[in-house]
Amino acid sequence: MPPRFQVQGGHRLQGTIRPAGNKNAALPLLAATLLAEGPVSLENIPRIRDVETMLELLAHLGAAVNWTGPNTVNVDTHAVTPKPLDPELCARIRASILLAGPLLARFGRVTLPPPGGDVIGRRRVDTHFLALEQLGATLTVGDRYEIEADELKGGELFLDEPSVTGTENALMAAVAAKGRTVIRNAAAEPHVQDLARALVAMGASIEGIGSNTYVIEGGRTLHGISYGIGPDHIEIASFIGLAAVTNSDITIEGVRGDDLRSTLLGFERLGIRPRLDGQQLFIDPDQERRIRPDMGGHVPKLEDGPWPAFPADALSIAVVAATQCEGLLLVFEKMFESRLFFVDKLIGMGARIVVCDPHRVVIAGPSALRAGTVESPDIRAGMAMLLAALAAEGTSTIHNIGQIERGYERVDLRLKALGAEIARLDE
Repeated sequence: MPPRFQVQGGHRLQGTIRPAGNKNAALPLLAATLLAEGPVSLENIPRIRDVETMLELLAHLGAAVNWTGPNTVNVDTHAVTPKPLDPELCARIRASILLAGPLLARFGRVTLPPPGGDVIGRRRVDTHFLALEQLGATLTVGDRYEIEADELKGGELFLDEPSVTGTENALMAAVAAKGRTVIRNAAAEPHVQDLARALVAMGASIEGIGSNTYVIEGGRTLHGISYGIGPDHIEIASFIGLAAVTNSDITIEGVRGDDLRSTLLGFERLGIRPRLDGQQLFIDPDQERRIRPDMGGHVPKLEDGPWPAFPADALSIAVVAATQCEGLLLVFEKMFESRLFFVDKLIGMGARIVVCDPHRVVIAGPSALRAGTVESPDIRAGMAMLLAALAAEGTSTIHNIGQIERGYERVDLRLKALGAEIARLDE
């Protein structure tokens, strides 16, 4: 039988936990090592399946990959040669598409199988290729994507949507392109900022970091660096939700307050108010957990959007938290039309949720959750189901935990340290 979690819920937790490094920063930074003339050492890298797969892809191309510490990896890409990417490895993670920009910049061509990843709705790749085409690339589409460019040249880019990975691919190609590039309608999430800062540390010229417009003076030689990845703000949101649904006293260490403004605002709407003090975030027990109605008595709404709006990846966590809060809440998922499909599993555990359409659900709380046997449909919904199991009375079994472990490092052991009764069953 595949690995699964067995969870005994209904207990309060207590203690201190530290978020792992941001997965969505680690993956583009690993791709960016292809641009550096020298080894790159990345610190605070989460040891998760998606990272391991990206490292396998780099090794397949000829890179030397060495873990030099529990969360530090050294990548030397000087021996990399141009070859088609392994389709089996690419099918495991959507982030394989992040290799398109660096490989194109380095070798003038790349053969890319369709990327994999979570099935949370339609996930376009058009933005990536439209951006590369505006920098001088040509694209041939068949069962694989064939991209070629005799020379990348800077240009004016207006992305057709503020795609995170599309922006990252455009940034990596632009720093290698000759001349000035302006990228407008760009994504500005913390992990995009981390990539941009790392590229600057390598020697690139990038202005506008943290905004929706980047100005790049390309064509500079990039060198190896040692760089520490920032904390995963989605994991922090998950731990806020964990404390809220289990009514626990939890301290989160090593946070970056600027990354959490929209997250804290969203949880405040649910009556969950962590206290931020420097790099520590305190979630006290016995939170109010009362959904704040809008002025005039209207049903309040929590919705996601591109940065700096409430993060799409934290919405599944907020849904579970709302089931334990008093009041009515409309959750509007704007980004992915299949993200909310996991709520049928919460309904089966006793949550009072009405599914309006693929993008909207109405939650009436609080609901006493019952233990059950469920599956992890994707990384974030899997973590949400784990939180629901910890809040529910009785013993729950969670299958397909490989999805959770793609994004959360040693989550069972870290939650055990807080007092959670969770066992990973492998037999």
